Amino acid sequence: MSDQQFDVVVIGSGPGGYVHAIRCAQLGLKTACVEKRATLGGTCLNVGCIPSKALLQSSEKFVEAAHLDEHGIGVGAPTLDLATMMKRKDGVVSKFTRGVEGLFKKNKVTWVKGAGRITAGDTVEVTGADGAVSTLKTRFITIATGSEPSSLPFLEIDEKTIVSSTGAIALEKVPGRLAVIGGGVIGLELGTVWHRLGSKVTVVEFLDNILAGMDVGTAKDMAKIVKKQGMEVLTGTKVTGAAKTAGGVSLTWEPVAGGEAQTQEFDVVLVSVGRRAYIDGLGLDAVGVTVERGKVVIDDHFKTNVNGIYAIGDVVKGPMLAHKAEDEGMALAEIYAGQAGHVNYDVIPGVVYTWPEVASVGKTEEQLKEAGIAYKVGKFPFLANSRAGAVGETDGSVKILADATTDRVLGCHIIGPNAGENIHEIVAIMEFGGSAEDVARTCHAHPTLAEAIKEAALAVDARAIHI
Repeated sequence: MSDQQFDVVVIGSGPGGYVHAIRCAQLGLKTACVEKRATLGGTCLNVGCIPSKALLQSSEKFVEAAHLDEHGIGVGAPTLDLATMMKRKDGVVSKFTRGVEGLFKKNKVTWVKGAGRITAGDTVEVTGADGAVSTLKTRFITIATGSEPSSLPFLEIDEKTIVSSTGAIALEKVPGRLAVIGGGVIGLELGTVWHRLGSKVTVVEFLDNILAGMDVGTAKDMAKIVKKQGMEVLTGTKVTGAAKTAGGVSLTWEPVAGGEAQTQEFDVVLVSVGRRAYIDGLGLDAVGVTVERGKVVIDDHFKTNVNGIYAIGDVVKGPMLAHKAEDEGMALAEIYAGQAGHVNYDVIPGVVYTWPEVASVGKTEEQLKEAGIAYKVGKFPFLANSRAGAVGETDGSVKILADATTDRVLGCHIIGPNAGENIHEIVAIMEFGGSAEDVARTCHAHPTLAEAIKEAALAVDARAIHI
C-alpha cells in the first residue's frame, strides 16, 4: 500500500476518528483511517465507555436480583459468575468493533492497519505490525488519537494489583478491598461496579468534592448518595505513598490541609486521576505542530499551525467526551467538503453512569456567579415524583438554572434514574435558546420521570405543583 493518494487520512479510529472518516466518505472524500489496534473503535469501544457500561448494567442487575423479594418475587440469593459477566462484556465490545468495521466497508473507508506518523502536512507514514512501512499522501490529515490514563509517579500500573481503567474492567476476581484514587467520573463508575459485586470500596479524592468541574451542589448531593450506598469517600485527601505487599498494595494518605497520615492495605488499587492526550509517536515536533500543556493547539476550525494538519477529540481543548469528539469529527468533515461545520460547546452534556445517574449540561452555579450573571434556580426532588416512587428510585433531583431577566435556560443538573436520557430534553431546549417557561408549558406524560424536569422548570418561577 505504498504511496497511495487520499483526500483525508485520519489517525485514530475512536468515536471522533471513525465518525469523522465515515462522514468524510459520505461527502465524497476518498478517506483512509489509520489504526494500530487489532480492532476499530479506539479506547471508547475497546476498553472504555462500552465495556464499562456493560459491566455497570450487569452489576446493577446483580443488585436488583438481591432485592426482588421486595416485589414479591422469590428467587433466592443471587450468585456471581464473574467469568460469564466478563464474557458478556467482551461480546458486547466485539459486536460494536465489528460494527465499525462493517460501517467502514459500507462507506468505502480504507482501514490502514498500523501506527501512523506524520512526516509532512500531506504525508503519513504507517508502520504495520510486521514492520513494513507504507506512505499515504493526502490533502488533509486529521489527528484523532484520543487519550490514555494518567498516573502517579509512585504508583506503577501493572494492570494486576495497581490498575488503570483498562485493568479495572478485566479483573479475574472481585477484590475484597478496592481503593479508587480519584473521585471523577471513571473512578465512581468503576468503583460502583466492584462495590455492587462485593468489594469494600474506598474513594480517595484530592479536591474538596468528588466529580470535579460539575455543579458543586450536585456533586455534594451525589457524594451523600454514594456514601449511603456503602462506599467510603475521602475528599480533601492526598495519597502520599504506596508499597506492594504479599496481599496487594499498602496505601498511605493524609489530609491535603495537613494532619495525621493513615496507611491501609488493599487487594487492588485503581488509579483514576484523569486522562492525557495520546500524541506520542505522531511526529508532531518534527513537522512543527504546536502543542501546549499536552494538547494540540487548533483554531476555531480545528486547524493546527501547519497547513493540512487538523485535530479533534481528546487531543485538543475541551471536555474529553466521546460525543464531543464525534460532533467535532462531523463538523470537520463538512469543513473539508466546503460546508459550514460547527459545534456548540455550550450545549454538550456530560453523564456519570452510576445509579442514580448524574447528568449535566450548560453552566454550573459557580460559573454563573464567577461571570456575574444573575440567575434563578428551580429544583425538584425525585422523592416527589410519582413514577420514581412507583419504581423505588427516589434519590436525587433536577436543578434548572435560568437567566434572571430573560428566563433562558443556562444549565441543568440532574441526579436520578435515567438522568443520562432525560438531560436531552434540556439539551434540545438550550440548543434552540429556549426558556424555563418553554419547558414548564410543554406537556409531559404522567407518570414519567421527565415530569421532574417540568416541575423544576415551574420551580424557577416558584410555582412547582408537587412540592
